[in-house]
Amino acid sequence: MRTELFRISDDTILTEQKLDEYIGKHNVIVSNRYKKLQDAYNGNYDIFRQAKKPSYKPDNRIAVNFAKYITDTMNGFFMGTPVKMWSDDERINEFVNFESFYNSQDDINAELSKISLIYGKAYEMYYIDEYGKICVTYLDPMESFMIYDESIIERPRYFVRMYRDTNHILRGSISDESTVRYFEKNPNLRFLNEYEKPHGFNGVPATEFRNNEECIGIFENAMSQINAYNKAISEKANDVDYFADAYMKILGAKLDDEELKSIRDDRIINFDGSSDENLTVDFLQKPNGDTTQENLIDRLEKLIFQMSMVANISDENFGASSGIALKYKLLAMSNLANTLERKFKAGMNNRYKLIFSNPISAMNRDDWVKINYEFTRNYPANETEEAQMAAQLNGIVSKKTQLSILSVVDDVNKEIDRIEEENDLDYETDYPTARNGETETTQEEQIKQTEE
Repeated sequence: MRTELFRISDDTILTEQKLDEYIGKHNVIVSNRYKKLQDAYNGNYDIFRQAKKPSYKPDNRIAVNFAKYITDTMNGFFMGTPVKMWSDDERINEFVNFESFYNSQDDINAELSKISLIYGKAYEMYYIDEYGKICVTYLDPMESFMIYDESIIERPRYFVRMYRDTNHILRGSISDESTVRYFEKNPNLRFLNEYEKPHGFNGVPATEFRNNEECIGIFENAMSQINAYNKAISEKANDVDYFADAYMKILGAKLDDEELKSIRDDRIINFDGSSDENLTVDFLQKPNGDTTQENLIDRLEKLIFQMSMVANISDENFGASSGIALKYKLLAMSNLANTLERKFKAGMNNRYKLIFSNPISAMNRDDWVKINYEFTRNYPANETEEAQMAAQLNGIVSKKTQLSILSVVDDVNKEIDRIEEENDLDYETDYPTARNGETETTQEEQIKQTEE
């Protein structure tokens, strides 16, 4: 069981005090976990918060933003190509296409995927806008959370969304299966009952999209390696500065106090020799650990990508691979994407289950089961190979399956419609035919009619 999963029994009333307790627990998770993941994605690593070194020592702070690279690479691979949705019921197709266009659903899907990769989960909320249309928006777990019942199937009971206004007062909304209420906390939490209203959906109007069952972010398990890498490469830069400004040592001559007062700034070390004949002046250098440092940096970089299961596509040797070799290099990402796809499909099913339950949609409540989803991995496309494979499948599989192989086809149903329209144009002639309901005229009859 996930420790951050909020639960409430069926016979418990969510009072103002109880909601305040849940918000307090959520704030602890935000501070201890979500904030660190957000900082990592934004490039704000521990290396920048370490204690400063003395002014006479090099103190470089370098961070390589692996968290953002891993997240954006996986998100592009998994959701870079928009999800294709279709149904055999044309009425459902028309509604889903309109809803997707009205809400910019492709962009919302990409953001939901990115947020879940960062935090391990993301939220989608549904509401009716001022034009009477069903709207969809995405939220991250920094500002929202779901409260479930105590059953094994985890039924959503409440969805809480929070924000701070311009006066830094905490405000938000809480939705149950039928209504949405609003609250504020200044300093005590209280419900604004005068703004309570029905939301029109048959259930809590929100969906939790999980990255995996444990809700672990994609780079979360590699955070210790990322911090170690940043420390190692920063010390590497410090060593470069050190060798550029090495200390000078003087053996066999004594300098007076006036000459030594700026020893730190000038980086000069003085030793007293037995005679002037043994005078030595050169630079003092510490042992060179370049090989050890490079081995450590290389090992950490490999571990970071191994722990996150994301390929380093920027590697100079990656682009040299082709065909089956490239598939093997992307196998871990592909396996991870399969898990993401199953979780995302579950979220999308709940999305349309809730949307279709609202009378505004004018859809049957069970129409959501008629929607099909197709996820396309964003592999480097070889259009020639795709065309050859599609051609070889002609007559073996359906036209829809044949066209779905082609990455250049965005909407299979629309492409089939275009093909049928082109076929109809090819059959058109200057004379009436049986295709439009009239008797087809033979060539001999046409000549006779012309002579008459």
